[in-house]
Formats: sequence, C-alpha cells, structure tokens
Amino acid sequence: MHSKGVLVAETISITDARTGVTSQVLPEAELWALESTLGDIARLKRERNAVVLAHNYMTPDIYHAVADFKGDSLALAHMAAETDADVIVMAGVHFMAETAKIVNPDKTVLIPDLRAGCSLAESITGEDVRRLKARYPGVPVVTYVNTSADVKAESTICCTSSNAVEVVESLGVDRVIFLPDQYLGSYVSSKTDVDVVLWEGSCEVHERFTGEEVRGFRRSHPELKIIAHPESPGDVLAEADFVGSTSGMIRWVGEHLPDEVMMITECSMSDNVAVEHPDVHFIRPCNLCPHMKRITVDNIRLSLQNMQHEVLVEPDIARRARRAVDRMLAVRGTR
Repeated sequence: MHSKGVLVAETISITDARTGVTSQVLPEAELWALESTLGDIARLKRERNAVVLAHNYMTPDIYHAVADFKGDSLALAHMAAETDADVIVMAGVHFMAETAKIVNPDKTVLIPDLRAGCSLAESITGEDVRRLKARYPGVPVVTYVNTSADVKAESTICCTSSNAVEVVESLGVDRVIFLPDQYLGSYVSSKTDVDVVLWEGSCEVHERFTGEEVRGFRRSHPELKIIAHPESPGDVLAEADFVGSTSGMIRWVGEHLPDEVMMITECSMSDNVAVEHPDVHFIRPCNLCPHMKRITVDNIRLSLQNMQHEVLVEPDIARRARRAVDRMLAVRGTR
C-alpha cells in the first residue's frame, strides 16, 4: 500500500506501542486496555487488505496506534486516490468517506459511525448551489471539500484550506462563488483580487473561538505564538502569527519550534502534534468536534469485523463530483 501522504506502521502491537511513539501519548493502563482491540484491528486490516485513513482531528489512540495514513482533507483525498487497498476505513467524517468513494468507485469504503457528519457540510445542499448558479450565470463554483457529494457534483472545482487561494486563481476569472465556509472564503478574498461571492456556512468548532479569547491567552503568555485555521472568524485570524491549513500548522510548528504555541483548531490536533515536539509547550484551548469524536477504536474494529456502514454514492453524482475533485488534485502546487 502506498501514498504520497504520511505512512505509518501498518500494525502496532501493544508491546511495540509501549516502547514507541504511542507510549508517549497514552497512559500505560489505557494501552493495556486497548491491547485486544488494537490486535483485532491489525489482524482485520491484514485479512481485508484494508487501510485506515485518519484525519488530524482523530484522538491519539486512533491517530498513533491505528492509522495507516493520516493528514488533512487534501492529504486524505490524495491518499484515497492512490492506495491499492481493497477496503478503506475513513476515520473522519462522512464527506471525507464520500470523497474516498468518489475517487475509488470500485473499492469498499467504510465509516465507523454513520452519524459522523459535519455542521459545515450540512449548511448547504445541491439545490442551494443550483440556485446560486442561476443567480450568477457563468460564474465558476469553488467548493470546499467539507461538503456532500451532491454539492461537489454541482461545482466547478473543489479546494481545501491549504490550496483554496491557488484553486481560485487557477481559474483565471474575475469572480467566483466560494462555498460554503464564510470565514475561509473571507480569508481567500483577502489574499486575491478575484471577487468572491460567499455563502454563510461555518464550522461549529472554529466559530467558537473569539479574538478576545485569543488576546486573553496572549496577555497571560507574552511569548505565545498563535497559529490559526482559516475557518476561524476574522477577529481570531487578525491575532494569529500564522494562518494555515492543518498540514500547514503542523509544518509551521516543526519549522519554528516555538517555546509556546496555541493552535486555534480542534483539540485533538494539538495532542497529536505535541508528540512530535516534546520541547514545545502547547497551550490548549479545547473545542471538540462532536462529529469527529464519534469515531472510536471500538467502532473501527466493528466496522472492519462486520464490514458495516459502507458509504455509497449514486453513480451520476459520483461522476460529476469526481470531475470537481480531480480538477482540484490537478492544480499545480497542491501536492
């Protein structure tokens, strides 16, 4: 199995975990409690020729002890397109599993909990996009990957937070419709001369942060470096030392190694990045994504064991959505 993303050990036994990375993340008692489940998952992955793709917001037990590939939405899209596994288990939310199915129509794609949705994805429908296109005839639609297959199918091209500006400018037009995150869209608008028509969607995790909250942390930690995801409100981004996608935030920490850092994003990401940088002190304002947290090691095991919660996409929608995803993957500089 291969990918241009981050490859980690295909299996992690409890003995290996206790002397490796996982032992730095999970208490010994928790490792012992997980031993049987982790062993079952490793065995089932071999038997099914399966891989687990995990988003950066997964809890440390999944991220470090279960995932075969891990990354942000863009990285997972590449990995899903390139893996030669027969079965893909998406440790993420439903739109990510749909994207994996769109680019792998002949593979089995599973999601451990069908209720793992996304407030942002649920803020818009395909019918909404059709109405927007009627209102702005001829204007291309740039759609964030945090959307349903139905929305992608109505779009010109997809993007992620890491390549949104490049995608918008790749079209060579004066105006685009940008969906559905209003904060990411505003950020993109500030970085380009293209006129950006916005939709009023937002992520329930990122929109909880406020500029005043961030300023309070900085007052109590004068040397603190603040890095923020562009799905955050504008007053938060104005306080940040760096704004970028989840992968961009991870790179920034590794390149700068600040004494103290605060990541304005979902809480588990700080837990996962901190493992790689033990000398960096992470200040952790914790906003959990309730949808991501529906994915657990137990339901990953059950999903593989019973081959349950398969994600299917209607063929015509998948064909049209794939066109938008493929255009994104072809944009120069997105790999």
